[in-house]
Amino acid sequence: MEAARWAETASVGGFFALRAGEPGTGHTPLAHVYAAEPGDGSLLTWRVDAVSARLGAPERRVAASVAHLGLAARLWSVALGSAVLHDCVPDLDPAVLHWDPRRTSPDDLVLREPRPSAGGGGATAVRESVQLRHLVPLADALRRDTRISARLLWGNAGSALAGAVRELTAWAGRTGRPEVAEKAAALADELFAHPDLSGTVHGPALRRRTCCLYYRCPVGGLCGDCVFDRVPGSR
Repeated sequence: MEAARWAETASVGGFFALRAGEPGTGHTPLAHVYAAEPGDGSLLTWRVDAVSARLGAPERRVAASVAHLGLAARLWSVALGSAVLHDCVPDLDPAVLHWDPRRTSPDDLVLREPRPSAGGGGATAVRESVQLRHLVPLADALRRDTRISARLLWGNAGSALAGAVRELTAWAGRTGRPEVAEKAAALADELFAHPDLSGTVHGPALRRRTCCLYYRCPVGGLCGDCVFDRVPGSR
């Protein structure tokens, strides 16, 4: 992908930016992160612990959910933005896509060998790049590390995808490019048709049907697309 294309995709927002080149010393291929067993040597364990400490999470699964949501949002945004704006998806091979768990949101990603995926820029390419190559093994790794439901994690994935669509729609409005919003919505419709994502959001506002649990943190509250209208237990 040409540098100008990367720059335009990044202009949508911070979650859409993807750096290319040699990763820094703190970066690790996501394939290694997904394959590692939980424990003191696992970067995923370290990340969840760090998020838990920062948020004062009352349960570890709350921190795991928040960490998962942030990385899912980054991955969807990079792939969907490129597909919508340039009709191609970068090859997000977990073996060459590096992540630095020490950085806070948006998660820091570096692609060591930038090249377009072989599947073009359709929904199939986006699903393969993000859902199958990242979100499935990421969910498996988190569930080895923490007691957290698959339904909650797929709800996070649906919410993250919906968030990427909203950002692209807002960018389309700012730049006078309505076709971008239309294409983002059409691709999302195809992606949400997959059984793992079907029903995770609903309505024109793409409101989620599950909760990420962020409200349970002392500093937390309800997200903009939360399933709840008010914090559970409040009057």
